[in-house]
Amino acid sequence: MRIHIFEHADFESPGNIIDIAKDKKYNITYTRFYEDFLLPNIDDFDLLIIMGAPMSVNEESEYPWLIEEKKYIRKVIENEKKVLGICFGSQIIADVLGANVYKNNHTEIGWYNIYKDQNNKSSFLSNFANEILTFHWHGDTYNLPEGSLPIFSSQATKYQGFTFKQNVVALQFHWEVKKENISSFIKNTNNQTYTGSFTQKPKDMIECSDSCKSNIKLMEKVLAYFE
Repeated sequence: MRIHIFEHADFESPGNIIDIAKDKKYNITYTRFYEDFLLPNIDDFDLLIIMGAPMSVNEESEYPWLIEEKKYIRKVIENEKKVLGICFGSQIIADVLGANVYKNNHTEIGWYNIYKDQNNKSSFLSNFANEILTFHWHGDTYNLPEGSLPIFSSQATKYQGFTFKQNVVALQFHWEVKKENISSFIKNTNNQTYTGSFTQKPKDMIECSDSCKSNIKLMEKVLAYFE
């Protein structure tokens, strides 16, 4: 499988996706919007993965490349290519599909459970447990795009992701993270406060050995769905 990855910040790397790709012999290419970039021909990949970011999808005036990225993602979805969005990536998919993206009532940072939507009988959800301890790092959320189906929720966030048709999956959370990814998030968010109802202290987030090991199995299932 040929994977193309959109990156928006040098500290938000694909994490265990790279490890899985090496093991499965997937080919990976990149567009990094924090550098000079060129967008690929849509025939040059099988799956587009849109990574997280520290900015909001609504900040087009501050980050004008967002306009070009959104236009490109819309084209990819219209051409029924496979798309996976992670955190900011899921928010930009929601935006492209016409949904409102806005500040959530709660900032959700740390390890909190997500709960599978029992009404969604899609094949994507069939391999996942009803309750999964999951890493979060987001302050924005979105309404459900028209024509999409919710897949998970949490106490803090009603829509923790959705599927659109059979080829688009949006995940608000981070199944790609390894311990070093979490450390990088913390290092690069010096102004972040950790005092909310759904916000853990940095030391508690990093103590994640078992959960981080589980993440790679979860991400393997996500990529196997697209394969």
